[in-house]
Amino acid sequence: MINQVNKVTLAPMEGVADVLMRNLLTSINCYDLCITEFVRVVDRLVPTHIFHKISPELKLGGFTLNKTPTRVQLLGQEPQWMAENAVKAIELGSHGIDLNFGCPAKAVNKSKGGAVLLKTPETIYQIVNSVKQAIPSEQVLSAKIRLGFDDASLLDEIVSAITSANANQLTIHARTKRDGYKPPAYWHHIGEISNKYDIELFANGEIWSLSDAKKCIKEAKTANIMLGRGALATPNLANVVKGKEEKMSWPELSLLFQHYAKLELQGDKSFYFSSRLKQWLRYLKLQYPQADALFNAIKLMKNKDDILIEIKKSLQ
Repeated sequence: MINQVNKVTLAPMEGVADVLMRNLLTSINCYDLCITEFVRVVDRLVPTHIFHKISPELKLGGFTLNKTPTRVQLLGQEPQWMAENAVKAIELGSHGIDLNFGCPAKAVNKSKGGAVLLKTPETIYQIVNSVKQAIPSEQVLSAKIRLGFDDASLLDEIVSAITSANANQLTIHARTKRDGYKPPAYWHHIGEISNKYDIELFANGEIWSLSDAKKCIKEAKTANIMLGRGALATPNLANVVKGKEEKMSWPELSLLFQHYAKLELQGDKSFYFSSRLKQWLRYLKLQYPQADALFNAIKLMKNKDDILIEIKKSLQ
């Protein structure tokens, strides 16, 4: 029986886990891999500057500042263009390629990308197969899916498509597109896949603590997990679920906010600091009552220095 976590990947959370957050979270955790926000592929090669905008790590050999490997995620529906952009991403420095078949956003699904492809396993096969044949054999090809679109009735067919196309890894978010992010996550479905298919599996969904992680790996029958919103609610969650340390304290978190402010200043998004911190506090208040009080104190503020003063006050 599996009783401890092996690999931990940081999820590709669109509009949340940007390069600044990836650098911050990998600086305090032993993540095995980060997956970027998705690069949208339509009917042409994506310009290099777009790849660099979404994954500045490519300019550093595909690593975060603390040397955690980063993998570019692609989202699209055209097999040939997905393959050609996968080759380009690897040439730019991506550590393998991840394919997005799980994004629930309406705008993405309307343009036939993300989770809507779960309705057509044959399309998924064509995409995975085209990308796998195009990229160097030593490069890892991973895919991220949900249990299905409306229900899990096609899950077996979807996974069969992905494994038949020789993907190396598969992450399953244990909810359907219809479920969205509503609890619970149905990890037992991943366990059924683990029993049947020989592919490296990662379980994702509703992992907020060490106890959640232990329950997940037991039901999903895999020691590999991907952390999403839980990694924002408890910033050192990767190390917590690996048994390396306890959940960080509020004073430690306050210092992390100050470090985040410095990272923002170094990048080209310094003016986003107030809005991004407020966004982060919405997740943090799920685990830290002090985060709710801090959010209320700064919710009308935009000046970074004023916000930092309130952060220091929250320690008193």
